[in-house]
Amino acid sequence: MLQRTTSETGTEVHARSGRTVRDLRRENRTAVLRRLYFDGPKSRLALGPATGLSSGSVSNVVAELLAEGLVEEAGSVDSAGGRPRTLLRVTPDSGFMIGVDIGETRIRIELFDLTLTELARAERALACSGPRTERYDVDLVVAHLREGIAEVLRSADVPVERLLGIGVGVPGIVDHGEDGAVVHGQTIGWDTVPLERLLRRAVDLPETVPYWIDNGAKTLGQAEMWFGAGRGARSAVVVLFGSGVGACSVADPMEPGRALEWGHLTVRVRGRRCRCGSHGCLEAYAGAEALLERWREAGGRPPTGADEETALTAMLAAAHPDDPDTAPDATALAVLDETAEYLGAGFADLINLFQPERILVGGWAGLQLGTRFLDTVTRYAGAYALRYPASRTSIGLGTLGPQAVTVGAALLPLADFFARGGRTPETEPTVPAPAWQAALQDRV
Repeated sequence: MLQRTTSETGTEVHARSGRTVRDLRRENRTAVLRRLYFDGPKSRLALGPATGLSSGSVSNVVAELLAEGLVEEAGSVDSAGGRPRTLLRVTPDSGFMIGVDIGETRIRIELFDLTLTELARAERALACSGPRTERYDVDLVVAHLREGIAEVLRSADVPVERLLGIGVGVPGIVDHGEDGAVVHGQTIGWDTVPLERLLRRAVDLPETVPYWIDNGAKTLGQAEMWFGAGRGARSAVVVLFGSGVGACSVADPMEPGRALEWGHLTVRVRGRRCRCGSHGCLEAYAGAEALLERWREAGGRPPTGADEETALTAMLAAAHPDDPDTAPDATALAVLDETAEYLGAGFADLINLFQPERILVGGWAGLQLGTRFLDTVTRYAGAYALRYPASRTSIGLGTLGPQAVTVGAALLPLADFFARGGRTPETEPTVPAPAWQAALQDRV
């Protein structure tokens, strides 16, 4: 069977796969950029075995990237018997990304350069009193984003034409359709909110700037797999534990994971009412909001008027007082232990369903609680899960801190930029395929 043919213009098509020379060049550029980004600086000679490309292909790709300013020289290293080899790295200011975390108590907006150095940050508090739907009023959230995005761009004074995109992590399910990203956030009162369209109308940026809106647990997973505790793992489930709980399943470290509504897994039939409206969800027992409610119902005394983060800190302090002469709060300890069992059972479900190499816990509440009782959760998970997959799954804390969702959101446009070989949709070559190519593919 015909494997390949070449047109008069030099566009080569592989008949079985439909890949052209342009596709191969993009893949080669992607391979070089990723290796320089994750493992750089590197010499041209070292890039060959790292990418699997020939020396000629590496030289051609590097020459292109240097000419476009995406790659720059970064010193040299001695070679055995020859002249020093020049090291290459990704140019930090050749692109910029904005990451947004629409969280439980605040909205965090950060501007990064291409190497994820933070250049500016803006935060907007979300009211902690009153109904949750008022806290997440769509017009208010959009106004916060409009002001915060303008603030970080003005503060860092970066050229808008180098802005690769804006990534936004949101609570809820995100549907991508003709109207852009639409958010279904049942727990926050968002019913089919066309967030992308609303942001495009409100934010003073060119229409060409892309928005990447996705579930917050998914952006957390992206960050931990690229730069955190997930590095080196072939598969993982990353858990976002805050006011509620969510998760992201990752099967390929370089590809976006899949958001899981893990918090709405039923752990107790006809159990406590969840904020989603159902009963017996894991979130109704293990989310920080529910955890504090259960402590209060059992006789605990969270600080009056405090936000969830402050109240959870107080609960942990009551259960594990620093003063050795102070007796631990037995009520807080009992509620925390019961929560650990519910979480352990939830982790067991993740182990049995996905058999991941690692389970990583992130989010502000997960990081607070994990240092105290992750060992207990792990013990319960082992008791409820099947022995074989449980023995092959490690459970640990994320390492990127409470800013991980924002970092992961910024990685969404960066990942697309790399997948395009370091080009944006506007700069990507758009050479039309010749008529013979379509006919050839149809025949094959």
